[in-house]
Amino acid sequence: MGRYVFKLPDVGEGTAEAELVGWHVKVGDMVAEDQIIADIMTDKATVELTSPVAGKVTAAHGEPGQQLAVGSPLVEFEVEGAGNAAESPSTPSGSPSP
Repeated sequence: MGRYVFKLPDVGEGTAEAELVGWHVKVGDMVAEDQIIADIMTDKATVELTSPVAGKVTAAHGEPGQQLAVGSPLVEFEVEGAGNAAESPSTPSGSPSP
């Protein structure tokens, strides 16, 4: 099992933040890929966000009415496979080459 962190995307309007309008899921829910998980609102539109993966919701960041920065963690999932969030670095960076 891996951990997948879904970050608030730029919904194509060049905004730096969006308001979380509401959740369609809660911690513990199993979700399918492309299932609606939350609604966000920018200055120009309200957008339904869909899950990029299938898995179990392990964390939901933010409360309705809260402003969230684009790129900040929104939802964390437990997924089959490796996921996208490393628990710890596997190799040190900057190792010398022979």
